Amino acid sequence: MLPHNRRKFVKLAVASLPAVGLLSVVNSLPAAAIPSSPRGKPDSKVAGVQIGLNVPYSFGNSTMSGDDILENCLRLNLSAVELRAQPVESFLGRPALPPRGGVATDASAEQLRVWRLAVSMDRVKEFRTKFENAGVLIEILKVDGIFKMTDEVLDYSFAMAKALGARAISTEISKSDDDLKRVGQFADKHRMMVGYHGHAATTPEHWEQAFSLAKFNGANVDLGHFVAGNNVSPAAFIKQHHTRITHVHVKDRKRQNGPNTPFGEGDTPIVDILRLIRDNQWNIQATIEFEYKVPAGSDRMTEIARAIKYCRDALV
Repeated sequence: MLPHNRRKFVKLAVASLPAVGLLSVVNSLPAAAIPSSPRGKPDSKVAGVQIGLNVPYSFGNSTMSGDDILENCLRLNLSAVELRAQPVESFLGRPALPPRGGVATDASAEQLRVWRLAVSMDRVKEFRTKFENAGVLIEILKVDGIFKMTDEVLDYSFAMAKALGARAISTEISKSDDDLKRVGQFADKHRMMVGYHGHAATTPEHWEQAFSLAKFNGANVDLGHFVAGNNVSPAAFIKQHHTRITHVHVKDRKRQNGPNTPFGEGDTPIVDILRLIRDNQWNIQATIEFEYKVPAGSDRMTEIARAIKYCRDALV
């Protein structure tokens, strides 16, 4: 993270000097890994494909603030993200959660519900403005625990996504048709896609069942998990259902439930899928989800930068 005085400077630069090479005021990674933007703002849209990042998950810090997430995005020249709801709610003053490993009580759950229903969407828009002024779009909002939410809190979650400027919500896929149908009804009501994230055990049929239950039920296809679990390329599935796919998670894994690997070292056809999205001009964010073990002598930010460069090179 940047020291406090540099963080303050970055915020001032974002607000008042957007066209003078903002990336030059933050810590820089190797120039070859992070091309600069002539506009002075980040730009990770390459040949029409928006490269994004699942944050703060990919940074390995679930409690990272919105300001720190934004600073890291600027360092990486990233202009779009899939953002988890926790940093937004932290910014809004969410009540403290039980200690790590603790169990939420009925009283704390009710306190959180009441707080959420009182949140001002104008404050959510303040959070959005920070990102947009810096040149970073919040295209997807990741919402955890969505199937346990009351109807009112589901409405709140969709309202938050809209206030952030998101075009979709993402969440883990459920095995329950009742869950998928219920959330899908809210997706249809708000006319906003829900991209259900699959793991290695998720099959194409699982997503297709979700599609049948609501018009705005969609898929967040994790390329690495798909290959590891289904042992085939996800290309055919993406071609068939591209209008339902909100974004893909870009990672590399080996087949047969193999491990995550640095990009280009596994069995996942990352280059082919990125070019498929490019050539068809589909509105599918290529969202890097960093999960492989950081090699000795390197660090997480350097490896994320390498992953971004791998995707850029594939699209040029």
